Amino acid sequence: MFVSFLLLWICVLFFILKCRRPRNFPPGPPPLPVLGNLLSLSLDNPMRDFERLRRCYGNIYSLFIGPKPAVVINGVQAMKEAMVTKAADFAGRPQDIFVSDLVQNGMVLADYGPSWREHRRFALMTLRNFGLGKQSMEQRILGEIQFTVETLEKSAGTNLSPQVMFHNAASNIICQVLFGTRFDYDDDFIKVVVQCFKENSKIANGPWAMLYDFVPMIRNLPLPFMKAFKNIKTCQKLAARLISEHKETRVPGKPQDFLDCYLDQLDKRENDGSSFCEDRLIMFVLDLHFAGTDTTSNTLLTGFLYLMTYPHIQDRCQQEIDHVLEARDHVTYDDRHNMPYMQAVIHEVQRIANTVPLSVFHSTTKDTELMGYSLPKGTMIIQNLNSVLSEEGQWKFPHEFNPENFLNDEGEFVKPEAFMPFSAGPRMCLGEGLARMEFFLITVTLLRKFKFTWPEDAGQPDYTPVYGVTLSPKPYCMRAQLRDTRPTICRNNEG
Repeated sequence: MFVSFLLLWICVLFFILKCRRPRNFPPGPPPLPVLGNLLSLSLDNPMRDFERLRRCYGNIYSLFIGPKPAVVINGVQAMKEAMVTKAADFAGRPQDIFVSDLVQNGMVLADYGPSWREHRRFALMTLRNFGLGKQSMEQRILGEIQFTVETLEKSAGTNLSPQVMFHNAASNIICQVLFGTRFDYDDDFIKVVVQCFKENSKIANGPWAMLYDFVPMIRNLPLPFMKAFKNIKTCQKLAARLISEHKETRVPGKPQDFLDCYLDQLDKRENDGSSFCEDRLIMFVLDLHFAGTDTTSNTLLTGFLYLMTYPHIQDRCQQEIDHVLEARDHVTYDDRHNMPYMQAVIHEVQRIANTVPLSVFHSTTKDTELMGYSLPKGTMIIQNLNSVLSEEGQWKFPHEFNPENFLNDEGEFVKPEAFMPFSAGPRMCLGEGLARMEFFLITVTLLRKFKFTWPEDAGQPDYTPVYGVTLSPKPYCMRAQLRDTRPTICRNNEG
């Protein structure tokens, strides 16, 4: 009798907890109660699983992340309808999940609304005023890259692991924009913040974050995800210290960096009910620092991995660089207009690197439709950017590294509409302009001065990325050798 009663209750519980797709919802694999489709996805790298499901269910399909339904968008057509044509409908961010609780008051994961729009406008205006596309920003980047040049000069002819080198350079460039200063590479702000964000990326991509999301009763228990909240507190203290220092040294109305601009806004909006506040500023700058460091450094690492292992492409880049720069020591951002092949290579690196392959999750802000399917308000939206950046019919060579993807028959640089590594629409990456400038100036400067080779004792290169909040190449070593870039006529006249 007891066994029958227990089985009855198990059946009732199974029915209650069964994951159900709303009416006219995109199709997808059958989910398990509570777990949804989590057991169908690899934690190490779910990208292959997303592609397998795309082949089964088409460009729009649904999954259950635990008990919560999510819609995965694939391909240029669906991506443009959601992120551009119906941008406001798809501009929300999922709330009450691990990452949103972790970075409360941040910018990247803030939900769509007046506060987000106010801060987005401020950030775009401020970044533009502090040099994006201007010579002042060029000088910051070129100044910082000299420290990278020194590192490579000291290790010329020997094996070097470039991971920390590129991470430090990217971090300091965004620090100059945010805080008006660069830090020594052993400074606590650089070392501690970078380490905390690395740890948090692993936690956010792991099983404990998933448990946090769909088992709310465990959220206050001393489990491994608590380390992420401790890391955020550490970073907040470091950022708060920088803000305090700025308050003492700033001249109101004469901002020198992003922090000063925000503090000026606090002064102006003190009594107008604005969403600007110091707590939000702390997470704002940490958001921008992480976003401006991790993706940039990982793209540079990917670029030099391919340049070393495709030496004919590196040689052609250097020929174009030498031809355009001639006797000049430094590149300018305007030089990109005369370097179509270099432009093509940099964009191809971004396409292949695809550092944020699932973008940042969106959610619908109201009941809406996509490609004929009905999506209720609050539906989680996952953009599979990999499906766009390697879509058949959109690229000449969708599955291989080839700069010809960005060159027309006349050798001119062209950018296909499927190129959207920064996503699209109102929530596309804030730092796109800065990132483009960094990739060009850093890559050209280093290729002008050094020849990069794959070490003979390093084995075969492995292009398989490491999956996380961002994709990164597996750790590797490089070898740099100084080039003689003097004009040929000068070398020939030497006795």
